[in-house]
Amino acid sequence: MAEAHQAVAFQFTVTPEGLDFHLSREALRQLYLAGVSSWKKRLVRAKNSFLTGVYPASPSSWMVVVVATAGSFYCHIDPSLGLIARIRHCLPHSRLLSAESRTLLSAALFSTGVWLSGVLLFRQALKLLLSYHGWMFEPHGKMSRSTKIWVALMKVLSVRKPLLYSFQTSLPKLPVPPVEATISRYLESVRPLLDDEKYSKMEALAKEFKEKMAPRLQKYLILKSWWTTNYVSDWWEEYIYLRGRGPLMVNSNYYAMDFLYVTPTHIQAARAGNAIHSMLLYRRKLDRGEIPPVSSWWGWEGVVEGRGGYTLLHLLDSKHLAVYHKGRFYKLWLYYGGQLLPPRALQTQLQRILDDPSAPQPGEERLAALTAGDRVPWAEARARFFSHGKNKTSLDAIERAAFFLTLDEEEHGYVAGRDGCMDAYAKSLLHGRCYDRWFDKSFTLVVYKNGKLGANAEHSWADAPIIGHLWEVTGAPSPRMG
Repeated sequence: MAEAHQAVAFQFTVTPEGLDFHLSREALRQLYLAGVSSWKKRLVRAKNSFLTGVYPASPSSWMVVVVATAGSFYCHIDPSLGLIARIRHCLPHSRLLSAESRTLLSAALFSTGVWLSGVLLFRQALKLLLSYHGWMFEPHGKMSRSTKIWVALMKVLSVRKPLLYSFQTSLPKLPVPPVEATISRYLESVRPLLDDEKYSKMEALAKEFKEKMAPRLQKYLILKSWWTTNYVSDWWEEYIYLRGRGPLMVNSNYYAMDFLYVTPTHIQAARAGNAIHSMLLYRRKLDRGEIPPVSSWWGWEGVVEGRGGYTLLHLLDSKHLAVYHKGRFYKLWLYYGGQLLPPRALQTQLQRILDDPSAPQPGEERLAALTAGDRVPWAEARARFFSHGKNKTSLDAIERAAFFLTLDEEEHGYVAGRDGCMDAYAKSLLHGRCYDRWFDKSFTLVVYKNGKLGANAEHSWADAPIIGHLWEVTGAPSPRMG
């Protein structure tokens, strides 16, 4: 009961004299700081959405257009060719608006329209420039005149520092290849795998598909490509990843390794605390759109299992980690008073987990093995055992964590003269003991007893370059496919 009382901001007790209220100032303070932090993030996201929506223009350019239009109009020069007067005539009459105010408002509306037209024009120009691929096929150290012109124009249109998603609306659409080219590439890819008889049958099937079904399907595909920037991405995500019923472990998930020759510290809790802090600083930059647009990241995610397939769970703001150590699960809070905990404070909490002598609860130690096997049994177990009560609360704490952390009891890494050390390191990151990684999370950070670390990443939400970019920030090399 004492813990429950401390968890609320106020409580009351019914007494013969009436209601007795007790306020917890610290709880109220934490609620206030959490609310302030949440609204700050919302305002930053709203600001970034506006800035990316008008890129490559800027709000200051709108002000320049408005001032220039109003100034020229008062100098008896009408840049609108009569449109400002027409807008003024269409404005509703009001006692609050004088003749001069109506003129200013009309000029502002006209200049806003001109500015928005310029934004669309520049965006289309940027889209055309991004469609140029000639630079990809030029020899190293040489640059053609067309590529030089392209580089100059890109610098002019990208003079304002872009945010993470500034180019999102200017990306060219993915072109739909002709049916003949698709079938030709397919036959070329299967030729080494088939003997002459089977290849002849495949050619016949390809010809039949080309003549009967392909024309109609191609029309549907072209129609879809008109209203989507990438007609493949949603189908690829759905049918390649989310509809798969086989295990994610080994078949889909990949791993990332630590430095081979350098270990910043051999203290497990210290290395984990520094890595966690660096990753959360990266997430802060991600939320603010401060990461240069060299990669895409849609949020820190996990997969939620269902009977017919699993879905991506988008987490915009998670304030805790799920930690696994010696068969026990912990919920580690990452913020206090709205501020990210420093590495030293994280290290202290992680060391307490490492020093905890308690034994796992019944069924707790190998619970994560459910995420390592076939998806259907996991979906059935989830619906039967994790749909209500404490089990649901515990599962939500894992799935809504920023990511999953395993404090591993083993030691891995490169050791000169020890054969097979890298194989053992890779296997540990790829599957571990099959029950000490949560394979449904966006990634599991693994920190070994000797201070080495690595990661096991789920594939559906991002390819390896995304984890590679995060890995570079946290001071580790790029990931490897399993």
